[in-house]
Amino acid sequence: MCGIFAYFGSSDKAAEIVLKGLKKLEYRGYDSWGIAAKMQDGEVKIEKHVGKISEVINLNDELTKSAHLALGHSRWATHGGVTKYNAHPHNSANNEVVIAHNGIFENYTELKEELIGKGYKFQSETDTEVFAHLIADNLDKGFEEAFKLATKRVDGRYGVIAMCKAENKLIAARRGSPLIIGRDENGTHFIASDVPAFLEYTKEVMYLDDNEMVVIENNESQFSDLETGEKIDKRVVSIDWEVEEAEKGDYPHFMIKEIMDQKETLTKAINTDEEKIREVAEAIKNASETYFVGCGTSGKVAMAAEYLFANVAKKHVNVKFGSEFQSARHFLTEQSLIIAISQSGETADTLEAMEIAKSKGAKIVSIVNVETSTMARMSDIILPIKAGLEKAVASTKTTTSQLAIITLMAYALAEKLDEGKKTLIQAAGKINDMLNPRYEEHIASVAEKIKEASDIMVIGRDLNFPMALESAIKLQELSYIHAEGFAGGELKHGPIALIEEGTPCIVLVSNDDYKAEILSNAMEIKSRGGLIIGVAPENAEVFDLWIKVPDVGAAAPIVNIIPIQILSYKLALARQNNPDMPRNLAKSVTVK
Repeated sequence: MCGIFAYFGSSDKAAEIVLKGLKKLEYRGYDSWGIAAKMQDGEVKIEKHVGKISEVINLNDELTKSAHLALGHSRWATHGGVTKYNAHPHNSANNEVVIAHNGIFENYTELKEELIGKGYKFQSETDTEVFAHLIADNLDKGFEEAFKLATKRVDGRYGVIAMCKAENKLIAARRGSPLIIGRDENGTHFIASDVPAFLEYTKEVMYLDDNEMVVIENNESQFSDLETGEKIDKRVVSIDWEVEEAEKGDYPHFMIKEIMDQKETLTKAINTDEEKIREVAEAIKNASETYFVGCGTSGKVAMAAEYLFANVAKKHVNVKFGSEFQSARHFLTEQSLIIAISQSGETADTLEAMEIAKSKGAKIVSIVNVETSTMARMSDIILPIKAGLEKAVASTKTTTSQLAIITLMAYALAEKLDEGKKTLIQAAGKINDMLNPRYEEHIASVAEKIKEASDIMVIGRDLNFPMALESAIKLQELSYIHAEGFAGGELKHGPIALIEEGTPCIVLVSNDDYKAEILSNAMEIKSRGGLIIGVAPENAEVFDLWIKVPDVGAAAPIVNIIPIQILSYKLALARQNNPDMPRNLAKSVTVK
């Protein structure tokens, strides 16, 4: 959550470079934005606005004057409403100190009272502003020392970046929220929440780890431990993403581009290193217990793992949402295995679950898209999904890649990896046939018929139950229609009371042992006036509308979720919502 980007180099267009970079990070937060630039005369100019930065053409003339140092922020609101005053960057008196921040300072109330008692005046409702004043309070000790002292006063998870009118340097620190340092061959430095902000300038990066700070000055970056002050030598990592991945190309939105990318990304997931897959399968076999952990969409993928491992490998695995993992700490040992699932590898609740597991000596595997993320660096084994950059807030291609990986793991545990690969390869081929304009048009027609609905139900059984829950998430995120997913057999235990004449109900069907039962559940809904939308290999009498999917056995979760992704996208368009930037949401949830 929240996008941070800073530039320090030889160009005198620092503010304009930061504006361009922030636009590429807007998926991390789009409530408000701001940029601060340090002019050649030492003065710091700040511009802040409510709304999307992508709509901005030009900056205020004051910011476009000669400046080699600038920082900016695109906000996802946590503390304080969406106002110009609450937009970042925040500053102390006379712009002595200017900061941008991602995360939450949990003890800001006490700190604010203390600072007010010292005479500091606050301009915002945010927790962030306390940090600027904390630095200013010790500025007589020097910017760097004052920054370090401020980090010792705040509690919580954060990524924070600061500049000072009196000193020509940039300082950043991290505890839980990602910050990445890019550097080109000329000594120009960038600091960002995510790589796309500076990908066009350099692919050489260094990662700021927890409880570390970096000082950028005179074309050099010096890393150190926040607690001990010990200097740290950082390894430079080369990013393999291409600039084109951060662009929509000929597509109107990133979301539909990323849905169509699944023609290629699934193949990459299927070709995951077999030795690594077998290594993880062996770890599951030898563990005293295995926990799949994720949040949001990745949490639903974790739930799918429970069914896949039961059906394919006859093996029980546990599932926990990252935010609910605390209770598992009582049972973890050195023989436990945690398999964490994430797109970004920076999800706060999942990282906290991993920290709990590590403290118990458990082994950790990550299924993650960003191979250099915090999650990856914390793991004993990494299974990269290699889906490429995903910029739309709603996850699509990373979801199906994650599902492909866990399917391979289940088959490997059953010692049938070749069979699993064959199943997925056949599914991928059929998905290629699905993703065509006629298929899109048909789903768009379904969207038109239900776009005025106030509620949507999605039901499934067995492997399709987690996908019913994921379908509801997608519909909520994109259409803003109230949607809920249920196990088909649970309808009679309450939810069926919500059915009214015309209530859309999406029924996920596979040619499995549960087909007759889920169709019976659909009939129960129809008899009470529900509009039945079947997502199934064959049409059925109970369906009012039918979206065809191929018959692919254990790969059913993958093929069944794709038409829901498209339907959610088409509903967003039909209801005039932005499918790439759903309201109140951000791509990476780095706060608890």
